[in-house]
Amino acid sequence: MKLSIRPANSADLAAMMALERHAATAAHWTVEQYEVVFRASSLDRLAMLIEEESQVQGFVIARVVGEEWEIENMAIAGPARRRGLGTRLFGELLDLARAKGVRAVFLEVRESNRAARALYEKWAFLESGKRKRYYKDPEEDAVLYRLDFA
Repeated sequence: MKLSIRPANSADLAAMMALERHAATAAHWTVEQYEVVFRASSLDRLAMLIEEESQVQGFVIARVVGEEWEIENMAIAGPARRRGLGTRLFGELLDLARAKGVRAVFLEVRESNRAARALYEKWAFLESGKRKRYYKDPEEDAVLYRLDFA
């Protein structure tokens, strides 16, 4: 099985959106929100994806906020879950952040999303707060996580 992780580009948009539509815990963005990520003028966004046998199996999108990065969206295909692909993709993103001198990475996640929370905690993210009723459909609190690099 051939795995690869690479920067996403606008040609990947349809595959990313299809994957996200089937991932209940991903942020469900409009096509316009995804297009912003790939605009040449959008230097504050980064998207990476993981492919298996040339098929997109997951993606992560981060926003650059000064010396910090915010994870905005992440999805892994159903059949690819629990096989370490999310861990590999997330690890590559964190390695890139370290290499670029980022001081911290932060994110929010649905309180009920145990799999994602376990992934973030595996990478030493610490819970840093909550946002009441942050998510809709269904309404749910967000748990805030932060990883500070030494």
